[in-house]
Amino acid sequence: MPTRIRLQRRGMKGQPYFHIVIADGRAPRDGRFIEKIGTYNPLTRPADINLDFDRALYWVKSGAQPSETVEAILKYTGVAYMHHLLKGVAKGAMTQEEAQAKFDAWKQEKDAKISSHANKVKQESKADEKKRLEAEAKVNEAKAKELAKKRASEVAAEAKEEAAEAAAAETAEVTEEAPVVEEAPVAEAPAAETETPEAEA
Repeated sequence: MPTRIRLQRRGMKGQPYFHIVIADGRAPRDGRFIEKIGTYNPLTRPADINLDFDRALYWVKSGAQPSETVEAILKYTGVAYMHHLLKGVAKGAMTQEEAQAKFDAWKQEKDAKISSHANKVKQESKADEKKRLEAEAKVNEAKAKELAKKRASEVAAEAKEEAAEAAAAETAEVTEEAPVVEEAPVAEAPAAETETPEAEA
C-alpha cells in the first residue's frame, strides 16, 4: 500500500490533539510511523496547526496520499496550492519566480483572512464573557436584594418582639411599685356602762 499522510490521536478523553505523520498504509492508526511533520489541535478557535511546510511538500511530491482531514490541512496551509504551482512550473506554464510570487500573494491574503477570523472570534468571546458577567451580576444583585429584604423583615420582627417584651416588663414594674393602701384600724367604741338600779332602802 502507498505511504499515507494521516493523523495520530493524542491527548486525554474529550481533549484530543493530533500528530501529523507519514506512515505505511498498513500500519495501525496510532502505531509505527516514518516521520512526524506537524501537529493539529482542533479544540482552539481557529484550529492550531503547526506543519513543516517543506517536508509536507516533499512527501506530497513523492506521492504520499493524505487522509481527508490532512488534505484539508494541506489546502489550508498552502502545501496543496504550492504543489499545484510546481506542476505548472514543470510543464513550462510559468517560471519558478512567477509561481513563488503567486504563492506569496495567496499567502498574504490567507494570513489576512485568518487574522481577521481570529480577531472576530476574540471579539465574540469577549462579548460573550461580558454578557455572562452582566447576567451573573444581575443574579447576584437580585439575590442581595432578596437577602436584604429577608434580613429587614427579621430585624423588624426582632424589634417588635423586643418592644413587646419591654412593654410587658414595664407593666410588671408598675404593678410591683404601686403602693399598698393599709386600712386604718377602726377604733372600737367603749362599751356603755350599764347602770344598775340601786336597791331602794
